[in-house]
Amino acid sequence: MIVGLTGKVKYKEPSFVHIDVVGVVYEVFISLQTFSALGSDEVSLFTTQIIREDAQLLFGFLEMSEKKMFARLIKINGVGPKVAMAICSTYTPSQFAVVINNKDMNGVKKVPGIGPKSAGRILVELAGFDVELVASSDAPVSQSFAQASEALASLGFTKPKISKALSACSGKDTAALVKEALKLLQTI
Repeated sequence: MIVGLTGKVKYKEPSFVHIDVVGVVYEVFISLQTFSALGSDEVSLFTTQIIREDAQLLFGFLEMSEKKMFARLIKINGVGPKVAMAICSTYTPSQFAVVINNKDMNGVKKVPGIGPKSAGRILVELAGFDVELVASSDAPVSQSFAQASEALASLGFTKPKISKALSACSGKDTAALVKEALKLLQTI
């Protein structure tokens, strides 16, 4: 099983990248999060290899937390690699942890290809996984999202609104996230 690749980027598009590893070029499917953080030179990706009857597919991630999120998502009945990659493209692991923590059905339905039935199943199956996501991703940023979510909840905002506002925020510390989210919540 291929669990990681390091090489030169030969070609990239928002959904995949071709990586030259010592003369062998691999096609690796990536999320939009990974694409936006990807350089154009040397790259090192954590990968998940999926072998099917008709194909051998590689999915690549810059962060281990995104790989863990993907691996957990594809274990859910009815969620394949395409839908899991759509979730990874829509949310960072810390943002998705907030969605799970708040049981935000609309936040999950926002992902292309997910309807109400699938969204409900995903939230039920991932109950408690938000803690694991927060622990495995960038600790300060994830912790800030969790603390900001708690702070906004204590101010009386509903969990779906909090999740929606925080997923649109770009702040790194708790204070900046709360401040930015409050501005957004006033318009919702």
